[in-house]
Amino acid sequence: MARRTSPPRRSGHGKLRIIGGDFRRRLLPIPESPGLRPTPDRVRETLFNWLTTVTPGARALDLFAGTGALGLEALSRGARQACLVERDARIARQLRDNLATLGVEERARVVTADVLAFLEGDPTPFSLVFLDPPFRQGLAEPCCAALERGWLAEDAVIYLETESEREPRVPAGWQLHREVRAGDTTGRLYRRRGNGSPDGDAC
Repeated sequence: MARRTSPPRRSGHGKLRIIGGDFRRRLLPIPESPGLRPTPDRVRETLFNWLTTVTPGARALDLFAGTGALGLEALSRGARQACLVERDARIARQLRDNLATLGVEERARVVTADVLAFLEGDPTPFSLVFLDPPFRQGLAEPCCAALERGWLAEDAVIYLETESEREPRVPAGWQLHREVRAGDTTGRLYRRRGNGSPDGDAC
């Protein structure tokens, strides 16, 4: 996380800093790629303060993972498992290397795939989902809808980042809990109430 297509962003800074949990202050390399950057520290700190009681023991799904800032932060803060989905093979390789550096390969998996194609596969439910699609490509709403195909635990928590100028339409069972704005980005935290499936095995 995260990648933007409009307006263009600078390349990655070269390092991702874990800001809390077991790996606090660890620095991990980020590939140089236009528009690739970690979610800002301030936003991550706010988000994970909201998720204090949710993250420990969670099964986390990080879609459009990019730098892996949110998935790796969740692992640092006690997530039981994580699945990071990233289309760019070079960025996905760096994510795997960073998982190995932290020694959490047994708890996490990187999937090199288009997110919508991944969500068309056989679902297994997650309790915590991070969704940060590229801006202005119309991806937020179809991804949210696809998550309801069995990817969400009944009481799942979903964090969605979108461009600030529009509010996304989300499934009826998602209740807005908190939101944070940073520049042209708004992050919204939803709590799901529905008929979800029981927890499953690793992705």
